[in-house]
Amino acid sequence: MPEPLIVMGIESSCDETGVGIVRGHTLLADAIASSVDQHARWGGVVPEVASRAHLESMVPTINRACADAGIKLKDVDAIAVTGGPGLVGALLVGVAAAKALSVALDKPLYGVNHLASHVAVDTLEHGPLPEPAIAMLVSGGHSSLLHVPDLATDVHQLGATMDDAAGEAFDKIARVLGLGFPGGPQIDRIARDGDPLAIDFPRGLTSKPDLEKHRYDFSFSGLKTTVARWVEAQQRAGSHINVADVAASFQEAVVDVLTRKAIDACVTHGVEHLVIGGGVAANSRLRYVAEERATKAGIKLRVPRPGLCTDNGAMVAALGSIMVSRGVAPSNIDFGADSSLPIESVRL
Repeated sequence: MPEPLIVMGIESSCDETGVGIVRGHTLLADAIASSVDQHARWGGVVPEVASRAHLESMVPTINRACADAGIKLKDVDAIAVTGGPGLVGALLVGVAAAKALSVALDKPLYGVNHLASHVAVDTLEHGPLPEPAIAMLVSGGHSSLLHVPDLATDVHQLGATMDDAAGEAFDKIARVLGLGFPGGPQIDRIARDGDPLAIDFPRGLTSKPDLEKHRYDFSFSGLKTTVARWVEAQQRAGSHINVADVAASFQEAVVDVLTRKAIDACVTHGVEHLVIGGGVAANSRLRYVAEERATKAGIKLRVPRPGLCTDNGAMVAALGSIMVSRGVAPSNIDFGADSSLPIESVRL
C-alpha cells in the first residue's frame, strides 16, 4: 500500500496565520503566527490589522512549518487553503499564497471550507471520522450544528447562530467583567472559582415555541444583554459583584444550551458520534458537560486537544488530505475567497 501523500494547509480566515503539514492522518507540523495581541487594545479583531499581519507572517510561517516537518517545499504533494468563510481581506492573503505555491510547484490546489476543516482536524488525533456524524462548531464567529454523512463532499447544516456566536458572547461578557481579550480563556479560568448556579441566566431558544421553529439554532445575544444589565444594576446599587460567580453562571448558560442541542441532534438523527470543534471547544466546562451528557445518552464524543480547536493550518491540511485520499478533484485555480461560504460547499 503506497504511503499517504504530504499535504500542506494554509489558514488565514481571521487573526491566526496557520500552516500545517500532514501525511495521511499524521501531523508533521503545525506552525502558527497570531496577531491577537495587536487586536487586544480594541477588544476584538480589526480586519485591516489582521490582513497586514498575514502578509508579514505568511512566508516565515510556511518556512517554519517545512523546517518543523523536516521537508522541503518540493516534497509537498498537494496544497489546501481556507477559501471561506472568514474576513475577506485575511482570506485573500492565504488564497494568494496557496495559488502561488500551487503554480510554482505544479501541485494540485484545494480551496476548502473553514468550518468543515474544524471537523477534519479531529482525525489527526482520533483517526478516521465515523460517518455519519454530528458536528458542533463553536467559535468567535460561528455556532453551528452539522450533519456529516461524508466530510469530503456531503455536509449539511442543521442549525446555526441567529445573532452572537458563543465565542463572541464570551468576548463581550469578558469585557463587561473587566477581563482580557480574547474572553473565552479568561472566563474559563476565573469561572473555576465561581458557582455556576449562583445566577439563573436565560437559555436562549430553548422554550417550547422556540424549539418548534429553531430546534437546532442558537442565540446568545439575549443572554449577553441580560448579563450586562445584571452587572450594571449591581454597580448602580453599589453592590459587590462576585466576578467568578457571574462568569461561571454565564458560562453554564452557554454550555447548557450547546450540549443540550448537540445531544438532541444525535439522538433525533440516530447518529452515535458527536464531534465538537472550534475555539470554544477548548473550554473546560463545555468538554466536561459534553462528555457527561454524551455518556448518559450513549453517544461517543470526540473533541480535539485544545491546541487543535483554535484556528490552525493543521485542520486545513487534514481536510485537504481527506479529499486527496478520496480522489476528490482539485479546485480550479481561479476560485476566489468567499467570506460567507456556506458549509454545504466543502470544496470551492
